[in-house]
Amino acid sequence: MSTRSAPENQGTATARILAEDTKHRSMLWEPDVVFVSGDGVRLLDAEGNEYLDCMAGIAVASLGHGNQRLADALAEQARKLIVAPQNVGNDTRTKFVSKLFEFVKPPLERVFLSNSGAEANEAALKWARAATGRTRFVALRNGFSGRSGGVLPLTWEPKYREPFAPYANEVEFVTLGDEAALQSAVDDRTAAVLLEPIQGESGIRPVPESFLKLARSLTREKGALLIFDEIQTGVGRTGTFLASEPSGVQPDMVTLAKGLGSGVPIGATLMTTEVAAAMPKGGHGTTFGGNPLAAAAGLVVLQEIEERKLLENATAMGQRLMDGLRAVGGSVVKEVRGRGLLIGVETAVPAGPVIAALRDAGVLTIAGGGETIRFLPPLIISADEVDEVVRRSERVFADLAAG
Repeated sequence: MSTRSAPENQGTATARILAEDTKHRSMLWEPDVVFVSGDGVRLLDAEGNEYLDCMAGIAVASLGHGNQRLADALAEQARKLIVAPQNVGNDTRTKFVSKLFEFVKPPLERVFLSNSGAEANEAALKWARAATGRTRFVALRNGFSGRSGGVLPLTWEPKYREPFAPYANEVEFVTLGDEAALQSAVDDRTAAVLLEPIQGESGIRPVPESFLKLARSLTREKGALLIFDEIQTGVGRTGTFLASEPSGVQPDMVTLAKGLGSGVPIGATLMTTEVAAAMPKGGHGTTFGGNPLAAAAGLVVLQEIEERKLLENATAMGQRLMDGLRAVGGSVVKEVRGRGLLIGVETAVPAGPVIAALRDAGVLTIAGGGETIRFLPPLIISADEVDEVVRRSERVFADLAAG
């Protein structure tokens, strides 16, 4: 792993901070690596070790780290105005929303802004209930839609969901690609079908186009809504602004978060005008959602995506990274799958030790479902950086294969 010296006394200061964190129990667990700065695709820890960030805060740091334009916009906005709730106007928020709808096309014409993906999904569920008068939802096995109480019943993983049951919303789960099960599940009691166009946490598993089209036709037939959870897949990560775009399927709602603020908390629930009108006045709201600081961040993200052609970069660099990982995977890698810079590497050995070895080699990744490792680098990653990730990964795979 390449290293460079940390600032003087930085390690000591960080150790002291961690000791205070442990003392006051402000953390759920004690981390074994502490990051203190970043530059583009690279992160630096408290000991001066440098890493290529293929986690990006779990698909959050779309512009990488230390983006000067983003930092300047946040500083300028903080000096002008930080607080302006959505029941009043704000110039920065207006610019951000206007730019957002240059990327998102009709029939999605309205947006409710919040602070996270879970909030965006919870808003979508409330709007679906308001629009249909129903409380029953259909979701996919192995899908992930958040851990907060309102949306947790639609998250498949039992260890997340079951300890907190029962829930107000009834949910039926169907298996990805099982069209007969979907046909049976969607009926005149269904408020909405909510799904990720590409399942993220379960291991980067695309939903077949035919399944998306069936979900659209069934929901229309039964008077239900179709919601695409694009928290992880949206904002250019797959090479199109929304991962659902290539399918041609038009949902009633789409939820965004993660990369939309490149690290600044923000969520967005996009919807049709008809759906938006269904919420009674005062039926939903937020104190911090759509604040000018988050809007300034979102505006910069969208400007950078457009001006630096980051959709095209995600497509090209994603293909380069997948091809490279397939070429060097050897006996350790079973499959490399994904789209754009949303990549899953399924291993023939337990993924945990591979993730740890990659980190020791200076490549940060994160687990997916089963024995799958997610590679989610910033959208700005270059060809040289992709090749460096592949070279470091090759050494790790070779060492593990050799035993």
